[in-house]
Amino acid sequence: MHESGTGSETDAKGGNGVDREFLALERELAVFLRRARASSGEMAREVHPELEPAAYGLLVRLEEAGQERATELAAYFGVGKATMSRQLRALDELGLVTREPDPADGRASLVRLTEEGLFRFRRVRDARRDRYMSKLAGWDRGEVAELARLLHQLNARAGS
Repeated sequence: MHESGTGSETDAKGGNGVDREFLALERELAVFLRRARASSGEMAREVHPELEPAAYGLLVRLEEAGQERATELAAYFGVGKATMSRQLRALDELGLVTREPDPADGRASLVRLTEEGLFRFRRVRDARRDRYMSKLAGWDRGEVAELARLLHQLNARAGS
């Protein structure tokens, strides 16, 4: 039972009434996201000097999915159709993706990486994986698995 005046509630909460654990999480996520944005920009330029940083994630998704409709990509990333269309048009102009008619619906098209897009993306992705493995070499495999599980859980909840 909490007695007033002991300061234990103040110790557990930050100055604005938010648990310190959540403040620490917010701070660390902000640093992580800032670094991730910078890294995405670097990787995008490595794929192609004219590639926008935001488009790198599209390459990741298309390599994983094989092919997908633009509307599915927009929903996956939580962006509007116009934004997705603009990004896909830029990727198409760079020769990194191509569109093919969707056999299930002739009005729609499926987007996929070109051979050149796949080659460029995998070269950069593999170098990034090597950097991750080097940075986490001292970690226990269970810790890496736990981090992946927690990030997946956070991403799944953020999307809903």
